[in-house]
Amino acid sequence: MERVLAERIVRLSVGLDYHQAGVQVCVLAPDGRVLANRSLPNDVGALMELAGRFGRPVQAAVEACCGAAALADALVQRGWAVHLAHPGYVRKMKQNPDKTDYSDARLLADLVRVGYLPRVWLAPPAIRDLRCLVRYRQQVVERRRAVKLRIRALLREHRVVGAARRLWTKAGLRWLAGLGLPPEARWVLDRHLEELCHENAAEARAVVRLRAAVAQDAVVARLLELPGIGLVTAAVLRAEIGQFDRFGSGKALAHYCGLSPRNASSGQRQADAGLVKTGHPLLRATLIQAAHRLSQRDLRWKAYRVALRARGKAGSVVAAAIGNRWIRWLYYQVLSTVPLPAA
Repeated sequence: MERVLAERIVRLSVGLDYHQAGVQVCVLAPDGRVLANRSLPNDVGALMELAGRFGRPVQAAVEACCGAAALADALVQRGWAVHLAHPGYVRKMKQNPDKTDYSDARLLADLVRVGYLPRVWLAPPAIRDLRCLVRYRQQVVERRRAVKLRIRALLREHRVVGAARRLWTKAGLRWLAGLGLPPEARWVLDRHLEELCHENAAEARAVVRLRAAVAQDAVVARLLELPGIGLVTAAVLRAEIGQFDRFGSGKALAHYCGLSPRNASSGQRQADAGLVKTGHPLLRATLIQAAHRLSQRDLRWKAYRVALRARGKAGSVVAAAIGNRWIRWLYYQVLSTVPLPAA
């Protein structure tokens, strides 16, 4: 029976519900018939052996999650066309409230078969590796911020006068080191200061590694030429955006970065609802910080900030507007000045 199917079917659609321990694989014929839907070990050879019984799969889908990109890379190297799917949109498109690996794999296979799969860009391995480094540095920064908050909380607990001074300068750290506190509080403060020193060193090492990682990157080099853009900002943009030419316009890029205004209109009611909730939070936060710097250092954006503030716009709204316009402008600057590799 399988030999007869292999002779008749040459185009297959495959849905992969990925887990660390195994993969649920659903193979569909061009007319939607289920040829196989079973759980297999997390092994590329086993996946290809199952699909190979029925023909040559030309398209496959797997939800974007930890490890899914590496699986997609391995299958692409074997000749498969693999697409990452947006998990949130796939869940909304499912009409059944129940969730099983069997039904999830079936849905992915059907969506890719009919061309309705909500795709997510499969970043090249080099970009994913840079993301790993960029996000590690951000984790270090967040840990350091938490330590600083604990130190300030300890000072407030003991009503220390002068706690609002610039504590994180060399002079401020010397003041903390010699501060008189009860014995146990003093011991806790010393541990916090040790942890702060450790996180500062970890962040410095991450920046050194980041500088080496992007030293030969043409896109980062172009970004560093712009006013108000430093190494970390350029690296975050390169890691989270990846290839600028995968967007059709600057407006599409701004929407991906989460800087486009969200429309909440209905009928005769016209209203805005902040910014769209898209993109990685680190990317949007980095662009908002860059917008604040641009409004202070670049004459064009400084004038734009003054004009918006004169119209009564809040500072947060001004920063978002500057970030929105700047990233649109940046899209065309990068495309026109940097030769970008193919996806």
